[in-house]
Amino acid sequence: MGTKINEIDEIKLELKRDLRDSFSSDSVDQLNTKYLGKQGKINTLFKTLPVKTDPKIGRQINELKNLIQEMLSAKLTETMGDEQHSIDVTIPGTEIPRGSLHLVTQAIEEIETIFLRLGFVRRRYPEVETDWYYAEGLNIPKEHPARDDQETFYVGDNTVLTAHTSNGQLREMELKKSPPIKMINIGKTYRRQIDASHTPMFHQFEGLVIDKEINITNLLGVTEYFAKSYFGQDRRTRLRPHHFQFTEPSFEIDVTCGVCQGTGVIHKIPCKVCKSGWLELGGAGMVHPNVLRNGGLNPDECTGFAFGWGVERVLMMKSNLPDLRLIYSDDIRFLKQF
Repeated sequence: MGTKINEIDEIKLELKRDLRDSFSSDSVDQLNTKYLGKQGKINTLFKTLPVKTDPKIGRQINELKNLIQEMLSAKLTETMGDEQHSIDVTIPGTEIPRGSLHLVTQAIEEIETIFLRLGFVRRRYPEVETDWYYAEGLNIPKEHPARDDQETFYVGDNTVLTAHTSNGQLREMELKKSPPIKMINIGKTYRRQIDASHTPMFHQFEGLVIDKEINITNLLGVTEYFAKSYFGQDRRTRLRPHHFQFTEPSFEIDVTCGVCQGTGVIHKIPCKVCKSGWLELGGAGMVHPNVLRNGGLNPDECTGFAFGWGVERVLMMKSNLPDLRLIYSDDIRFLKQF
């Protein structure tokens, strides 16, 4: 019996020596494993001593276990306190990473701010649309060749992912019911296109102004104001005649390429973004009388203009990005620039 009791006493003495030589929380954790772990000294005593035949030994082992837990807990509190006091408070802390809005979101907010200054009202209309608002009501009847240019995604016989934000024109006319109308619709659009200047999903902003005696001069004024406000004084714009079913007359608005500075070449190599020195800002024109009628307005009493331009496209022109697809990359080095 004396030998067995001596084993318990020896463990107590060993523990005191170990605690005396422990100066960190890590060393206390190691002692916890040494004495109370699965292969520790306490479990070894339970396995080697006759605890089943001699209940007194079992009680002594449990008392020793409780004592070890108390002593280790007290030592851990002591070492953690010493470690906290040893922290050099003059050392700079770890900088917490800061997030930011995505550059497309930033561009949308800037575009919206510009048009709000002109008195436009911000709208957002459906991205999944019926064929009437997407095409027929915009003077593009079924089987018309103009539909071939859209290259969009149909999700049903009469339902489509919008390839443009022009569906907002009819919905805004129905909402307002009468002029004046001054609306900017910003939303997602979808087309089966992908290259350096196109992505399958992108954002557009659609402007619509309808009132009495609205003419092309008003359209040019809004276009010029936006170009100077968004791109700066160094960019030039031009107007090209074009054809859209929902406007008459129709135009394409171009802006000089910021990558090649409007020259069309970079180091004697054709600019892969524009190839001509100009980039297409987007379509514009006077609202077609049929569209006004389909929106419930009388073309004999009011006129209007509309334009639809890509958010990513204008962002690309402003930031001189060589490839539109970079905007949706997950390269933090690129995104952190914005």
